[in-house]
Amino acid sequence: MGGFELVLIGVGLSMDAFAVSLGAGVMPSGRRMGAKLRMAGAFGLFQAVMPILGWALGRSFVQYIQSFDHWVAFGLLGYIGGKMIYEGLKGGEENLKDDLFSFKNLLILAVATSIDALAVGLSFAMIEISVWGAAALIGVITFVLSMVALFLAGRLGEKFGGKMEILGGLVLCGIGLKILLEHTVWA
Repeated sequence: MGGFELVLIGVGLSMDAFAVSLGAGVMPSGRRMGAKLRMAGAFGLFQAVMPILGWALGRSFVQYIQSFDHWVAFGLLGYIGGKMIYEGLKGGEENLKDDLFSFKNLLILAVATSIDALAVGLSFAMIEISVWGAAALIGVITFVLSMVALFLAGRLGEKFGGKMEILGGLVLCGIGLKILLEHTVWA
């Protein structure tokens, strides 16, 4: 597998993190550079670590996770998205806006958006590839695309305000539903 194919894999795996970053970046706390770096860093780190875990743990473990990984991602993204929608409708923006970038919520979002990378790591174990270089490339691509999304979303948030928070929550719920449907109905 060549570098071009790895870049495509990295871009494909980072799309959920990109979409979540768009949703989160509209929040005032998401406009701070420290928050942007924490979120993009968490997404990049987990996108790099999950293929390594998949590669190291091997086929038998992934077979057990594949039966319910989509439910985990659906639940985690639905929880965070639902909170965003609720707070956007309620108008009590400050609590969630500061909370979304908390360690707990960043961990939830990073895990939810990187579960598919575990299965990619399994495929790396079956072919001749350096998992360390591939994982690093995937992590860097995810970090960069998440930062781009956070900066783009910040501009939208300034323009459209609280309505973007509701839209961001809907995006997160939609991603969770897409993951669930891809593994159940459309499989």
